[in-house]
Amino acid sequence: MEPQAQSVSLTKLITRSNSCINDQQASSCFEPGVVDSHESTYCPTPSMRTYPTRESWLLAAIELLRPLFAQKNFVVPPCQVSCGFTSTGVRSGHIGQCWSTKSSANGLNQIFISPTLGDAFDVIDTLVHELVHAVDDCQNKHGKEFKKIALKIGLTGPMRTAGAGPELKIVLTNLLTKLGPYPHDKLKVSMQKVSRSPRPRAVCKKCGFQVPMFKKFLSYGPPICPKDKVEMEQLGDWEDF
Repeated sequence: MEPQAQSVSLTKLITRSNSCINDQQASSCFEPGVVDSHESTYCPTPSMRTYPTRESWLLAAIELLRPLFAQKNFVVPPCQVSCGFTSTGVRSGHIGQCWSTKSSANGLNQIFISPTLGDAFDVIDTLVHELVHAVDDCQNKHGKEFKKIALKIGLTGPMRTAGAGPELKIVLTNLLTKLGPYPHDKLKVSMQKVSRSPRPRAVCKKCGFQVPMFKKFLSYGPPICPKDKVEMEQLGDWEDF
């Protein structure tokens, strides 16, 4: 990943399985909108505020998170945040990304939260991770400075996939009672890689030397072997590549 943008992997979801808010967990809440100190779950209440768009919800979440960072003497800069895939693509497994101010024409950090996330806790947990990147303007990737900020805020685990620790889970779950439901239904994306035909090659029948061929040069025919000075032969599918 370029230094201008930092992202977090889908494996983060596995490391924080206790933070998921599903129907079964929600049914175990003692009171709507109240956090059980032993579980990072919450039950939405009918009186919760609703937001018309994902972006308005995410922006409101950032404002609620600012005091959390301020308590640790960190300033969350002005940010723009959207629901969208990271620059590494749909199948990369990254669930969040923060771009530095240097990459943006308006001089603001740009944060993207993957549409593969639908659970409100996973969304705000990922948002906290990306805000840590925004605090140091993506200058330190997941290095020492990032780790220093992340640990003080309450993130735990490997820094590339750092998520909320026990205390931060309670804080975030309480914030969700103010935010209400995340206005988004997760996208189901196939993580299977698209299989491609092997790149055609040229081979020298005398010495066995091989070279890969690029599509735009296939019409030129096989090249000359640099060792035996003879025309090489086609290897693989030259017709349908």
